Amino acid sequence: MKIGVSGASGYLGRAVVSELLRRPGGHKVVAISRTPKTVSKPAQARFGDYNRPETLSEAYAGLDRLLIITTVDPEPGKRGAQNVAAIDAAVKAGVKHIVFMSAVGTRQEEEPARGASYWRGEQHLIATAPAWTILRMNFYAEAFVQQAQAALRQGVLAGLAENRAAFVARDDVAATAAGILTGDGHAGAIYHATGPERVSGADRAAIISEITGKPIAFQVITEEQLRAGLTQAGLPTGAINIVVGIQASFAAGVFDVITGDVERLGGRPPKFFRDVLAAALRSPSA
Repeated sequence: MKIGVSGASGYLGRAVVSELLRRPGGHKVVAISRTPKTVSKPAQARFGDYNRPETLSEAYAGLDRLLIITTVDPEPGKRGAQNVAAIDAAVKAGVKHIVFMSAVGTRQEEEPARGASYWRGEQHLIATAPAWTILRMNFYAEAFVQQAQAALRQGVLAGLAENRAAFVARDDVAATAAGILTGDGHAGAIYHATGPERVSGADRAAIISEITGKPIAFQVITEEQLRAGLTQAGLPTGAINIVVGIQASFAAGVFDVITGDVERLGGRPPKFFRDVLAAALRSPSA
């Protein structure tokens, strides 16, 4: 079986390719990227650019299964269009089973809402793919590191409300995706890759304090206060909207979801938030 990973040069893409190469079964792994020179053997590298749909049909040719990993393009509507173009190219290329990487809490929303591009991709996938699977991931534990570092500088971890989230490690998402791509019986399923526990804002602050030995408190602030602080920090309007949207998702309980999909599909228990954060904050580059 020939398995493709589209978006293979990003952090998640590289992790999925690595997982696939370690798994038994003799699968051929094709890594599709705008920068194919970054792909390590024995994976086969192919050029493909979401912004140049004409490159994708050739990149996806001959694949039995394909994972489509979305970009982080912040321009409203751009990522949704990329998702549709990639799905159309995969269908045109004859890919038998398409797996789409999405996010927990995805629902019908309009741009520039955080989940609008994922919703558009999911709906187009369901309507057009011969066989499909959706993997919705929770908030990355690794993505929280920047918030933790900011909290250490300020002495406080801020949020729009006290909230809980089941942070998931990137490698656990990759293992789950690899399990879907190499396994059977997943057509038509929507899975959720989550961590093993819900961690509140106060819990996160306490964990940062425990790891670093520095006192950190959790503080609830208003959206106006959050926007003012980000503006003062020099962030552009687009980035501020993204941060505020993410914090609003936390406050709404979007990330307060736990499933057993990582262990069942990935073949190992998911990592705990504290362990991922400790490794990142204690690394020389943190």
